[in-house]
Amino acid sequence: MVPRDRRGANQVLSPDRRLAFALFPLLLLPAPVGGLEVQHKFVSPTATNNFALDQSGGKIYLAAVNRLYQLSGPNLTLEVEEQVGPEEDSPLCHAPQLPQASCEHAKKPTDNYNKLLQPDPEQGILVVCGSVYQGFCQLRSMDNISVVAVAFPPGGDGDPVTVFPSMLNVAANHANASTVGLVLRQPGQDTRLLVAATYTGWGSPFFPRNQNLEDHRFENTPEIAIRALNARGDLARLFTFDINPSDDNIFKIKQGAKERHRLNFVRAFLHRGSPGPVGEKGRPSKGALLPPGRPSGSYAYLALNSEANAREKESHSQSLLARICLGDAAEASTLNGSSGGGETKKLTESYIQMGLQCGKAGPGAAGGDLFNRLVSVFPASAALQAGAGGSSPSPLEELLFGVFEKAAPPAGFPGLGGRQGLQPSALCVFRFSEIEEAVRRARHSCFVAPDSGLVTVLDSVVQGTGPACEKRKIQLQPEQLDCGAAHLQHPLSILQPIKARPVFTSTGLTSVAVSSINNYTVVFLGTANGRLLKINLNSSMKVISRESITVAYGEPVHPLMQFDPSDSSYLYLMTSHQIARVKVSSCDQYTTCTECLAAADAYCGWCTLETRCSMQYECANFLEPNFWISTSEGVHQCPSMTIIPSEINIDEENQALIIQIHGNIPNLNGMKMSCDYGNDVTTVATAAKVPADSGNQFVYCNFLPRENYPAFPSNQDHVIVQTAVRVNGKSIVRANFTIYDCKRTGNIYPKTACISCLSAKWKCYWCTQRYTCVSNASECEGSIQMNKSIDCPHIVPASVAPVPTGASQDIIITVKNAAFVKDMPLECHFGTDRMFEAQWMNVSTVQCSNVLLYTSEKRHLFPVNLQLREKPDRFIDSPQMMTVEIYNCATGSADCSQCLGREDLGHQCIWSESSSSCRLNAESLQIPGMCPPPEIRKIEPLNGPLEGGTLITIQGRNLGRRFSDVISAVKIGSVKCSPLQDRYIVSEEIVCWTGEAAEEFSDVVTVNVSREGRSRERFSYVLPVVKFISPSTGPKAGGTKVTIVGNNLHVGSALRVMVNSTKECRDLSRTDTTITCTMPGVEVTATVRVCVQFENKSCINDNCTFTYEKNPVITNINPQKSQVSGGRIITVEGIGFLMAQNVSMVVHTIGKEQTNCKVHTDTVITCPSPAASNLTMGSKPAPVDFYINGRLYADDSLSPLEPPEDAIHISKFHLEYYADPQFFTAKKEKWIKHHPGEPLTLVIHKEPDNLGLESNEYEVKIGLISCEIQIVSDKVIHCSVNESFSTSERQLPVTIQVGKFIQTIAMVHLGGSETAITVSIVICSILLLLSIVALFVFCTKSRRAERYWQKTLLQMEEMESQIREEIRKGFAELQTDMTDLTKELNRSQGIPFLEYKYFVTRTFFPKCSSLYEERYILPSQHLNSQMGSHIQETHPLLLGEWKIPENCRPNMEEGIALFSTLLNNKHFLIVFVHALEQQKDFAVRDRCNLASLLTIALHGKLEYYTSIMKDLLVDLIDASASKNPKLMLRRTESVVEKMLTNWMSICMYSFLRETVGEPFFLLLCAIKQQINKGSIDAITGKARYTLNEEWLLRENIEAKPRNLNVSFQGCGMDSLSVRVMDTDTLSQVKEKILEAFCKNIPYSQWPRVEDVDLEWFATSTDSYILRDLDDTSVMEDGRKKLNTLAHYKIPEGASLAMSFTDKKDTTLSRVKDLDTEKYFHLVLPTDELNENKKSHRQSHRKKVLPEIYLTRLLSTKGTLQKFLDDLFKAILSIREDKPPVAIKYFFDFLEEQAEKRGISDPDTLHIWKTNSLPLRFWVNILKNPQFVFDIDKTDHIDACLSVIAQAFIDACSISDLQLGKDSPTNKLLYAKEIPEYRKIVQRYYKQIHDMPPLSEQEMNAHLAEESRKCRNEFNTNVAMTEIYKYAKRYRNQIVNALDSNPTTRRTQLQHKFEQVIALMEDNIYECCSEA
Repeated sequence: MVPRDRRGANQVLSPDRRLAFALFPLLLLPAPVGGLEVQHKFVSPTATNNFALDQSGGKIYLAAVNRLYQLSGPNLTLEVEEQVGPEEDSPLCHAPQLPQASCEHAKKPTDNYNKLLQPDPEQGILVVCGSVYQGFCQLRSMDNISVVAVAFPPGGDGDPVTVFPSMLNVAANHANASTVGLVLRQPGQDTRLLVAATYTGWGSPFFPRNQNLEDHRFENTPEIAIRALNARGDLARLFTFDINPSDDNIFKIKQGAKERHRLNFVRAFLHRGSPGPVGEKGRPSKGALLPPGRPSGSYAYLALNSEANAREKESHSQSLLARICLGDAAEASTLNGSSGGGETKKLTESYIQMGLQCGKAGPGAAGGDLFNRLVSVFPASAALQAGAGGSSPSPLEELLFGVFEKAAPPAGFPGLGGRQGLQPSALCVFRFSEIEEAVRRARHSCFVAPDSGLVTVLDSVVQGTGPACEKRKIQLQPEQLDCGAAHLQHPLSILQPIKARPVFTSTGLTSVAVSSINNYTVVFLGTANGRLLKINLNSSMKVISRESITVAYGEPVHPLMQFDPSDSSYLYLMTSHQIARVKVSSCDQYTTCTECLAAADAYCGWCTLETRCSMQYECANFLEPNFWISTSEGVHQCPSMTIIPSEINIDEENQALIIQIHGNIPNLNGMKMSCDYGNDVTTVATAAKVPADSGNQFVYCNFLPRENYPAFPSNQDHVIVQTAVRVNGKSIVRANFTIYDCKRTGNIYPKTACISCLSAKWKCYWCTQRYTCVSNASECEGSIQMNKSIDCPHIVPASVAPVPTGASQDIIITVKNAAFVKDMPLECHFGTDRMFEAQWMNVSTVQCSNVLLYTSEKRHLFPVNLQLREKPDRFIDSPQMMTVEIYNCATGSADCSQCLGREDLGHQCIWSESSSSCRLNAESLQIPGMCPPPEIRKIEPLNGPLEGGTLITIQGRNLGRRFSDVISAVKIGSVKCSPLQDRYIVSEEIVCWTGEAAEEFSDVVTVNVSREGRSRERFSYVLPVVKFISPSTGPKAGGTKVTIVGNNLHVGSALRVMVNSTKECRDLSRTDTTITCTMPGVEVTATVRVCVQFENKSCINDNCTFTYEKNPVITNINPQKSQVSGGRIITVEGIGFLMAQNVSMVVHTIGKEQTNCKVHTDTVITCPSPAASNLTMGSKPAPVDFYINGRLYADDSLSPLEPPEDAIHISKFHLEYYADPQFFTAKKEKWIKHHPGEPLTLVIHKEPDNLGLESNEYEVKIGLISCEIQIVSDKVIHCSVNESFSTSERQLPVTIQVGKFIQTIAMVHLGGSETAITVSIVICSILLLLSIVALFVFCTKSRRAERYWQKTLLQMEEMESQIREEIRKGFAELQTDMTDLTKELNRSQGIPFLEYKYFVTRTFFPKCSSLYEERYILPSQHLNSQMGSHIQETHPLLLGEWKIPENCRPNMEEGIALFSTLLNNKHFLIVFVHALEQQKDFAVRDRCNLASLLTIALHGKLEYYTSIMKDLLVDLIDASASKNPKLMLRRTESVVEKMLTNWMSICMYSFLRETVGEPFFLLLCAIKQQINKGSIDAITGKARYTLNEEWLLRENIEAKPRNLNVSFQGCGMDSLSVRVMDTDTLSQVKEKILEAFCKNIPYSQWPRVEDVDLEWFATSTDSYILRDLDDTSVMEDGRKKLNTLAHYKIPEGASLAMSFTDKKDTTLSRVKDLDTEKYFHLVLPTDELNENKKSHRQSHRKKVLPEIYLTRLLSTKGTLQKFLDDLFKAILSIREDKPPVAIKYFFDFLEEQAEKRGISDPDTLHIWKTNSLPLRFWVNILKNPQFVFDIDKTDHIDACLSVIAQAFIDACSISDLQLGKDSPTNKLLYAKEIPEYRKIVQRYYKQIHDMPPLSEQEMNAHLAEESRKCRNEFNTNVAMTEIYKYAKRYRNQIVNALDSNPTTRRTQLQHKFEQVIALMEDNIYECCSEA
């Protein structure tokens, strides 16, 4: 396969800017190029150092100089930024973290370069090591890098930790010194950190030059070390060398050997070792030292370079790979177990290193064929085929890919900055199996069979064992072969390198990443100029395709690249200032299968049934055969189809098409298929069953209906129909078939009808009799039919002599195969309107008689055709058109030669001298032999070189009749001029080549045609002379305009200026002495020969040379900003500008025009910025390009890796446009008065801008006189004019100019006489005096206002910063508290749910009538116990028996039984309810009470109750529908509305308890917790934290938390630590203590505050009883202040005891009931604070704007938001196991009623549903949590719940909230969340609607079950008795209603009702009074 190379990209602007980096020029994001696409970028203002990803790829950590960034994936948006430098530091000083470390060296601000960035997800820490403080490391939180997760060295009051320098000196302390690392985690071991760092101590190039040789690095920082990293363990061991102090786990080179071993580390990585080498058929490979199948160990590899020695000229860098054993699970358990007694191995015991050699092996390996410096490595699994043969897929192997470069010989330190230019580089691949085998062989050779040429011991390492290998009589175990042992020599170095040949070479490769996919290996290579290459390799490691993209122009790609852990189709890479996320393939750019597979992109394949190019995982069913075709399968496997038949006759009836499908395609059997013929015409298709191994599939399609045949094009006899096979609605393959019509064939080609018919591609027949083309032979009806086109009658063309116009003639026409048409009458047709008679002369000849044709042209050709007389549109075929020529002598012959020259054309013309005209020679006169002599009117050019070759054009008359007349007739003097036949025009023009002349001369041109003609002008032969070229140097990019100076340079007709005989100098212009042209560009600098060539002959003056120099280099432009109007001078800096003859600047996308620049020196150019167009404010920086000598400037220092024709130009510079600056005078006056003769000084103010203008960029003029600028600042410009103004003009404009922007800011009015001046002075003096007085008064007042304003601003700024901190801290604290609370809650007992019967009574009777208050809640019974007084709610409806006196019982029981029977009669009950509702004195509370009593009475028959409710609702709907249906159910004004509320409560109780209860209770706890976080005024109830503005404490009361140790013998606990506030009153403290002790006990069982005493033990002997009011209470402003903890000065951690009081404190009842005129807590009531009574303290406090504290509402809201969201989602959720059948049933009922009444408005239905469930039930519950829980609902919690309930109501509403600044905060607070809540509500309603409908039987069964659950919970007799009281009160009205109703009257229900009255009338009141 031929390697492919696809490159190129259009650049588009980056999608966004990030925060602080908005002012940085944004680079251009490339569009998709080939298979690569930059998805997102993040730009760092400082140079980047490292990056790392978390395990999921959700967070990216970027380390740059002095900065750490935490970015969110995949968009690379900034989450956290942390500044980590610069720091005051010196490389000669110990880290300041070292205790008692002192330093005598000066410290300075030092940039902090990140050296190590390693995440440890297990511990949740990020290891961050910088270059400052000797390579100090920090452990930061992976969740938030601004948080230091583990402080090190550890501080605090505990035992001091001994800190050694080695624990602090971890990474390299120099910007250019390398550091790599790994976090090591192994089973049974603590986390460890492997660090390898370049030595930077004394003797290294990094060590500062100074007299002090003290070195902190040698002893404390080994080259390689394994350090402890257990952040959860003993911090005293953190970063220590991980074995023990006496046996460190380090690798350190001896001091004397460090010069020879300069290690520069490239990368550290982990790798699982592979099993032993396996040969063919599973046998061990030859020479393998380990048995196959041995478990592999875990290794840490270090890729490094041993850099060249600067003192040795022949020294080269050496690439090394070092391995350290980490052990495997089995090994770890043995080492750590007690049985083995062994210890963890030292690092050096297993350390072994080997060389990596990338290049062509050979004797001169050290020469130019080796790439000797390792740049980047990447381990990967890939297929690597050993030989070229073999077609089967190769198995995956563990490989190491490395990028190497040719390192230049050392010239100092070979660090990162030591490489100059782009070095040749290569990619090599090594097998891990070979590496592991080399390790085993080396150890075997060292200890079993020593071989000095194979391995050696590294004696330069401090921890080594000995100098040489030695033979030992031991049998090495496999583990020892792999990892060595303590008793064996170590560390080792393998002398023979592992060799590999380059698989890819290029320049400037810097990084590598590898992925193996679809039997291909895809290698990504970063480059030094900011590009990313993608090469696809096959198993033989041959490049099959190559793509590239620019990531960051000119920025080297970092050696480390990583694939996204969550999606390996994305690659993260870092350049010097950016991190980018690149999509590794953009498959969707290929639209066809052929394009897709031919692209040879391993990631891309063809998704057959989706007909798109995609990655494999993007294709549905990709694991099944043939659903996805990979690149490796080849283009020939693309789906295609063949249609049988492919050509169809339009006259035939076709039923079906047979389609044969080729290529890889899934089995189509069973799939939904159709054939698509276009234009929305499809037919059914079916797939034929074929054998599984068949390569093809067949599909049968119904044929296209005839009425849908497409129209034939006007000039075609066929139409092509494109047909596609559609599978599941997608066209997967397509092909064409043809419908043809033979009849149209003859009609389209009438002059060749027969031949065209019989030579068509499809089968057509020619009917001779009908002379027609047909598709069916049967249509000829017995006439002769032809099958071959050669048998067709046709005209045989014959030449006819030219005929003069108007002459009659007979034309003979020969017809071949005329036997078929000889009897047909014909006519002759010549393309004119007139026909001529045709006669058959014989069987093959036709004569056209008396043909008369005319023409006014010189000559005209008429076509000859034979037409069938009876069929005017039919002709005898004429495949080769026969013509007859007609000529006119009078036209086109202006002279004698032209006229007589027509004889050669066969024209009989003759010239008449008398009339000077040409006419027909009708009399056949003798044509004269001679014409007048030639007349030469003009020759051009008039000179030429001696060598000849000049093309002379001679124009005139009678210049010959024919070319043969002039072929030797032209001469210049005696020199012959050779005419050119193709350019000869008879008689008018001759063009000839001049011959060579021996010397210079001048003569006339002669033309001798029988007679001689001579020119009036003379032609001169001259000798051109070239003297010199200027300029003689220019840039190699070309474009230099040169002038060649000489003599006679204007001669000749053709001129070329050749450069090196290969390229031409373009844009030629010349004079007699100069030639000017533009030099071409060349690739390299050189001196070239310039050849001036005349007439393509030899060069003139070969010594003329031009020198190409290096192109000019532009390094910077400044400023990089311009105003919109343009004209700002941009200074361009660089070198080589004097070679530039013209420079122009263009600003893309924004700039209006290209501007011309001016070259000042060799290093400076200035360019005016162009004006901007289409500019929107905040536009991104626009790319800027320069044209030097007309050539686009490109930076040569970034030589592209692609050929020049494929290179992409990216603008290096950018210009940002801002609005024009705005100026005004000091007082914004438009007129300035000035007296002539006085100096004028102007003060001009400027609006702030971002342009950064310099003083020299301003030009101020007054009229035409310049104002000299003296002072310029950011806001003010001072200028003065010392000249006198002209008095001729009294008004002069003041203009200020910046670039092209000119603004007139004022007019100067020139003043009058001296008298006017005197008067002005007097007036001014008076005004000045008045102004001083006014100013004094104003300043006094404004000073006060200013102080107040500044104080207010300061408070607002403080509040703004505090609100953010409060929300963050508050939410964190509340989350912690709520987490603790939810852990402690017992899900079955911890939430204090009320029993069902108490829930019902509280919900049904919420104090809607005084009856409830007076009789249903009996007085509390106080239980004297340690647990407090248990209040038992004894509602009469809950009593076990009906307590009535025995003497009343029989009649009442009978009466109630009869009344119950009546209430269970549907007709009676409905009439009963309506009769009561019609009474005006039957109030709303009576209706609510009746509905609740009915619900209790009928609770055992809920299905009956439901039917009654539905009937009453129908009546209510009928009444509402006639008025405004949207108002229905909005209020509880009828019995049925309250019945509905109760019904909902019964049906929703289970859902409320099981689903909503917990989030509701957590929200209540969260509200209480949050309120208690701040101060709460005990008297007013107002608090610092609240949701309700009316309850907001609008004071900045500073409250500090106190943790008290409280003991209390109650609630099951002895003592607790309780958190309170120092501003709390003692009652508030008691409440918080009781809450802490009793949090899992229902509130009704808590002790009350007044029942307990609180005692403080100040000392061991002193204690105090703490009270809200006592003798120590203080008075302020006539009021007594309640005592607080701060008043008693109770310290943190104080010990208190709470106990039940012996004597109740009657001095204080409830605090909130105190008289506010006598007492206060935190603030005074606002109505008291009038101005004349304010104390100094109060007035000082109230100066704060109270509205500033409204932000606390947001703080509280933000803290509680999660709990509120959870509650709303629970309310509006549907459980699959218990769907809301009652809601579904009722909503269906509402929809049914709306449909019956023709109510189709969806808003009305929405309102009905909202009024019946959310408004009627949920809002009631949200406002009254005491209905559900046994809790204390305080007034403040009630106020907060009102805000939440209002938000819920707004969420259920459909009307848009019209909110403004005057809207109440209760609505504004949740205005942002309401739209999202509304979506949840609407989704809930839709889910209910989509549930399957319920039958009456199902609903009745559900209701019966609900009734059964709560059987015998309520005393229905009591309920009946209360209902009867209403019946008694409205007896007459009820009886009348029963009488007037036909149904009740018919059943005599009124009599039964009278019986009830009779039974109970005399007993009810007496009995009840006794009860």
